[in-house]
Amino acid sequence: MIQVTPLHTLFASEVVGLDLMAGPDDATFAQIEDAFRRRSVLVFREQAISDEVQIRFSRRFGPLETTKVGTNGAGSHLVVLSNIGSDGQIVPPTSRQMLNNRANQFWHTDSSFKPNPARASMLSARAIPSAGGDTQYCCMRAVYAALPLRLRDAVEGRVAIHDYTHSRSRIDPELVTAEEREAVPPVRQAMVLDHGPELGRSLYLGAHAATVEGMSDEAGRALIEELMAFAAQDQFIYTHKWRPFDLILWDNRAVLHRATPFRGTTEARHMVRTTIAGDGPTVADACAVA
Repeated sequence: MIQVTPLHTLFASEVVGLDLMAGPDDATFAQIEDAFRRRSVLVFREQAISDEVQIRFSRRFGPLETTKVGTNGAGSHLVVLSNIGSDGQIVPPTSRQMLNNRANQFWHTDSSFKPNPARASMLSARAIPSAGGDTQYCCMRAVYAALPLRLRDAVEGRVAIHDYTHSRSRIDPELVTAEEREAVPPVRQAMVLDHGPELGRSLYLGAHAATVEGMSDEAGRALIEELMAFAAQDQFIYTHKWRPFDLILWDNRAVLHRATPFRGTTEARHMVRTTIAGDGPTVADACAVA
């Protein structure tokens, strides 16, 4: 029997008593799915799993994304988030690998720069630093519910343009390659997602959101920044301090997340992510107009 215990009043729960090497039976998996639907973030403890086991468990939730060009793990079902190079040593702070890790310290939702954004992500801790390197999650259903009427009216029916190049350029204007730009051009995403009468709506934003359709770039950017500042209040945030072999599953359409800094030039952090594909775009025509 598994036990599901809340980690935050609004969202996020811990799951204990699960052995992923054996795999959950159908009844246990149904319990996990129900908890995930309601709580958006699930923490599974003491899961010293292989890549293959993580892929197998992830597939229970739906088809997996193939990792895009330019990302560590490209062409596979894995994203490797690490400051360790192929030689087993920590990479230099100016390396592309380290710069991409820094970009993940912005609030974001995975794959919002794709026409069909991700449903969920699963991240396993293979090596963690002695301090820092936490992952923070922001409950965007609670954020939407708490929005002042003025801001709720401002996002009603609105579409934001999500652009991978925009978010990475905040770290280095040359970080995104021409091949990546071609692979992931800007896309249209609804700013509010509806999860049904029981769960309500969520604000859908993050670092990839560059502009707002129908607004000037300056006005759209100002609105996005105001909304992001409102979302980043402590009452909406769960901070996960990793333990060895933790595994976390989160709903990309209901939460934002970000990594926190650590001593990345002297300590290793090695994480492996699988990404569960979404079941469709957030707007009828996700392709952005050039």
